[in-house]
Amino acid sequence: MKTSLPVAVQVYSVRDNAAADFEATLKAIAEMGYQGVEFAGLYNRAPAEVKALCEKYHLVPISAHVALDDMLADPEGVIGAYAEIGVKYIAVPYIAENRRPGSGNFEATIADIKKIAEVTKSKGIQLLYHNHDFEFVKLDGEYALDVLYNSISADLLKTELDTCWVNVGGEDPAAYVRKYTGRAPVVHLKDFVMSGKKPSGMYELIGIKPEEKTADEEAFGFRPVGHGYQDMPAILAAALDAGAEWVVVEQDRPANGQTPMESIKLSRDYLKGQGW
Repeated sequence: MKTSLPVAVQVYSVRDNAAADFEATLKAIAEMGYQGVEFAGLYNRAPAEVKALCEKYHLVPISAHVALDDMLADPEGVIGAYAEIGVKYIAVPYIAENRRPGSGNFEATIADIKKIAEVTKSKGIQLLYHNHDFEFVKLDGEYALDVLYNSISADLLKTELDTCWVNVGGEDPAAYVRKYTGRAPVVHLKDFVMSGKKPSGMYELIGIKPEEKTADEEAFGFRPVGHGYQDMPAILAAALDAGAEWVVVEQDRPANGQTPMESIKLSRDYLKGQGW
């Protein structure tokens, strides 16, 4: 019986470091004790070079976040590049407001995700969907996130549940991971603090400029794993129970005066303390 899982880090967490010195960043990630990496962009590196550097530092390129519209525009080229690197999973990381539930285009978005899932499957890659909190609106009494997963067969689409956003969306992360037992191969570990109402400006993603900060910005903050509000022991136990293969640390922004590299090291050190 497994008592832990391998731990990867979303390289987006240290994106400025990766942009400045990609190889040195991968080397540092490996030295911290991470076994794998999840990409969100390749920093102008060719797939063969990325693959070689992962091999050099004994990091498994487990997955990648790839924009849905990029895959739709050039499915063979974009997905083929990640197939060359050797990723096992590609995750749809985010959908723009005009694609979200309530926009009138959500059904079309689901159809587009299914179309891409068929392409990834043909290349031996499993498609995942990485949630935020905006999928936790109900459509005819059912969360939009569940509508998505119920609309596409599990062999085509599996989950990459982001436990921070599940919590912000109003659900218990551990229970939600268990809900998708057998369909949750990769679980995102993300910690946070939040007081008062949910602020605007929480999302900051590749290709999307940070939203203007508001007076409520300090009401929400990302934290290293084990340093925020999340019940991480419960989430880790749920990942094991659900049959996950990997957990992935992601911290969108550093906190408390830490650098991004310091933040992901704190996360890895915490997980080591938990026996992971």
